[in-house]
Amino acid sequence: MSTVIDSLERAQLRRVPRFQAGDRVRVHFQVIEGTRRRTQVFEGVVIKRQGHGVRETFTVRKQSFGVGVERTFPLHSPKIEKIDVAARGDVRRAKLYYLRDRVGKRARVRERRYTGPEEIVEAGLLHDPVAQLEAEQAAADEAVDAEGATAEEAVETDAGTAAGTEPEAAAAPAETAEAAEAEAPADDKA
Repeated sequence: MSTVIDSLERAQLRRVPRFQAGDRVRVHFQVIEGTRRRTQVFEGVVIKRQGHGVRETFTVRKQSFGVGVERTFPLHSPKIEKIDVAARGDVRRAKLYYLRDRVGKRARVRERRYTGPEEIVEAGLLHDPVAQLEAEQAAADEAVDAEGATAEEAVETDAGTAAGTEPEAAAAPAETAEAAEAEAPADDKA
């Protein structure tokens, strides 16, 4: 029974960027007003993330006209169109409830100076093997080797080597070595 529920929940997971408490995010979500549907943007500091899987939520806090506003979003909600990470925060806590008591400049979170390589999708959230294969294929196509050639150019170069364009060049050094050996005994005889 549990495997059925797990598989249904896994199908509900969406691709989300990696972020944590202290990061400044911009959440684009759909708002339905009567018969109209529009996208609203809520930008603020993530003060907490809780739960896991389909039930995971995060809370964003911002100052609006001098009043603190918090909003909690389900991470994998279909109403969320996208999440942009505007800045990485330098904090040592998982829950930043202390920001509620602070106002003005004291309510700011320091920005992290070095963030390292970014990951687009959180590890373990993408359980669809087809989507994982497509993501790996796209990464392999964009990969560039040390000489600056893309993977496709490297394959073409390898195909040219297999077709016989460079074996002649490989034979030339062997002929040079044989000629050097032929000259060496001639010098010994003289």
